[in-house]
Amino acid sequence: MGARLPAHLEVSAILRMAQSDGGFGTVVARGERDAGTILLLTLQRGGNLRLWERMPQLDGSRSFEVTNAEDIENPSKIQEYIVRRSTQDPDCWIIELDIDDADRFVASLPA
Repeated sequence: MGARLPAHLEVSAILRMAQSDGGFGTVVARGERDAGTILLLTLQRGGNLRLWERMPQLDGSRSFEVTNAEDIENPSKIQEYIVRRSTQDPDCWIIELDIDDADRFVASLPA
């Protein structure tokens, strides 16, 4: 496994990729410049909100997986989770992306 790309550079690359795919991205919370965890909030045309986090895989890589999804019965579920997660890890970055086919986009990101 190679050296990890600094978080601020990876965030910048993700935002540029979203824009080049015709989507929109913004940084909701800035984390630690070099080693902060990156959380992705994805929307598709303003709906279908999902939260993605990097999870360790058996091969040692860390790919993004959905850890929370929009819940009509509890619309604040994701926001409450983000608040808890940010309290536990104040170094995390939170990026919001509104992009068509979020699954394909996130799968294209390096692990």
